[in-house]
Amino acid sequence: MQRILAAIVLSVATLAAQETPQAVVNEVTVAGSIRRGVDFLIADQNSNGSWGGPTRTKGLNIYAPLPGAHHAFRAGASGLALSGLIDSGDTRPETLAAIAKGAAWMESELPKLRRADQTTTYNAWGHAYGMRALTRLYQTAKDEASKEKWKHLAQDQCDLANRYMDLNGGWGYLDLFDDLTTQKPTGITTSFTTATVLLAMREARDAMGIKLDDRIVKASLASIERQRTPDFSYVYSHSHIYRPRVPINRPAGSLARSQACNATLRAFGEAKVTDGVIDTWADRFIEREGFLSIGRKRPVPHETHFQISGYFYYYGVFYFTESVEFLPAAKQKEHAAKLAKVILFRQEKDGSWWDYPLYDYHQPYGTGYSLMALSWCREKMALTK
Repeated sequence: MQRILAAIVLSVATLAAQETPQAVVNEVTVAGSIRRGVDFLIADQNSNGSWGGPTRTKGLNIYAPLPGAHHAFRAGASGLALSGLIDSGDTRPETLAAIAKGAAWMESELPKLRRADQTTTYNAWGHAYGMRALTRLYQTAKDEASKEKWKHLAQDQCDLANRYMDLNGGWGYLDLFDDLTTQKPTGITTSFTTATVLLAMREARDAMGIKLDDRIVKASLASIERQRTPDFSYVYSHSHIYRPRVPINRPAGSLARSQACNATLRAFGEAKVTDGVIDTWADRFIEREGFLSIGRKRPVPHETHFQISGYFYYYGVFYFTESVEFLPAAKQKEHAAKLAKVILFRQEKDGSWWDYPLYDYHQPYGTGYSLMALSWCREKMALTK
């Protein structure tokens, strides 16, 4: 048995090593990568200004009750794509036109976003990434009336997210596993969904001055705390608290979650998440990126080692930047150069980035995450736009 396990570990390590990111990172290569990503999103935008849709199905599709689940998926993917376009700093007329179309869709559709039914709360992703996009629209608005509009919409998204906070504190995305039906969700609070929502709220608060509900924030932070293990891994969900050493909850399985959860607790004042913790997990992410990447593009969730899913990948890439943001400037620059190499290496030939075949949402959301992350790297490395 030991020989078999050793052979498995060796084969996985060999596969990871074969794809060690190799890319030249400088002003020209970063600018070119960002432009290709922007070009992809412009070409991929729907005529109504959104991104993604319920097409390109496969043999095993993520559970998505109609039509609300796809409204949530589209809101989340569109929020990420629009945020990526804005962060890119691209001022070409076609880019500005795509941003304007995306903004109009956000203004029209985000206020309608609710949970699909009592089995899912995918709308949490739409509220979170809607707030991300609205924050950027506020920051780039030219007049006070527009700023006030985006702030009002962001406050509305924050309030809607509050409505769907789980009774355990925080947010999840499924409520499938209990016959009990309640007005507030009683499903699976997940550490990373909670982190996603709280970080979006915090960004909107700091940029626009929206008001957060202290009771909601406190209960949600406590939920993340309960899901943290002593090594700053975070279990997948509240129901995993009593199984902290199953593969998905170990450091390798938590590699993409720990970035977001550490960033959230640090952002809201948790002293235990020190610079040393953040630096350690940033180094670990870069060193083990190859293992995380083995899960990319696999069509079945959680089918690879440590129960990693493909959709962990670019989530982890973006929230790497959110956590490293708390480190001193020199450390940020060091980590940015390493992450930029990864992002450039993983870009697809068509200019997109994607990690899991999710209907037709995967390329917009992956490209949005990556453009935001690469734009952050450009800033920290002091490369010009």
